[in-house]
Amino acid sequence: MPRSSDARLPFPEAALPSARDRRARGWVLAPSDPVTLAKLDPGAKPWSAGSKAEDQAQVLALAQEIDALQNLFYADGRYKLLVLLQGTDTSGKDGTVRGVFGQTSPLGVQTVGWKAPTEPERAHDYLWRIHQQVPAAGHITVFNRSHYEDVLVPTVNHWITAEQTRQRFAHINDFERLLTETGTVILKFMLHISFDEQRERLQERVDDVTKHWKFSLGDLEVRKQWADYQKAYENLLEATSTPWAPWTVVPANSKTHRNLMIATVVRDTLKALDLRFPPPDPALQGLRIE
Repeated sequence: MPRSSDARLPFPEAALPSARDRRARGWVLAPSDPVTLAKLDPGAKPWSAGSKAEDQAQVLALAQEIDALQNLFYADGRYKLLVLLQGTDTSGKDGTVRGVFGQTSPLGVQTVGWKAPTEPERAHDYLWRIHQQVPAAGHITVFNRSHYEDVLVPTVNHWITAEQTRQRFAHINDFERLLTETGTVILKFMLHISFDEQRERLQERVDDVTKHWKFSLGDLEVRKQWADYQKAYENLLEATSTPWAPWTVVPANSKTHRNLMIATVVRDTLKALDLRFPPPDPALQGLRIE
């Protein structure tokens, strides 16, 4: 199993989520810890201040703080930040992008939405397309879905064997270790909602004509596989929560709490990197613009 000695972090270890924060206990997964999603309450609000209004105000304040830190992160240029949002249909990946990163400059933050691979992508290994989209130095990239789709979907639909699934887990761990050791901080969030909450959100898409574009009849077929996907997620979380890229399970029935929790982790990560502006240019000292 992955060991902390397997990766040399070029950034402070404090930049990674940790269960040292009492609120994170049970939600930030230690390597090899058994995971039972049914024991993790998707309606929990460990980061909540108490009222929805207070939480919404805090989300906005955090988003603005992330904007300022992103500017410093870009200027510093030593690191990269990759944020992975993974979850079932309607779990809130799009809403997280808007709520957490809606205040940041598009010059320094890129969002990539992953869908089924194209023919040219299928002609390569499954991580080929992913590697092309990881962040450059000074940049933040948010993955809406991710390379974990290439384990979940083929496993649930029996397109690959159990041995091939385990092999892909090992590939992904090594891939993320490569990214980490070359300066990429990886934050992985699994947005955890209940079966009933998904039903309500799907029904809302059916009832609201302005949301029909979000709905597909195929979503109902996938919903029938709920139990299989929950089990696949449990296996995935256990196998790929590593010291260099731990998973954080986010109770996401509450959209406001989801954004609050993720924004707090992103803000804390950026602050822990001890970011700094480049040293002043001596050639500019005393310069006066005519």
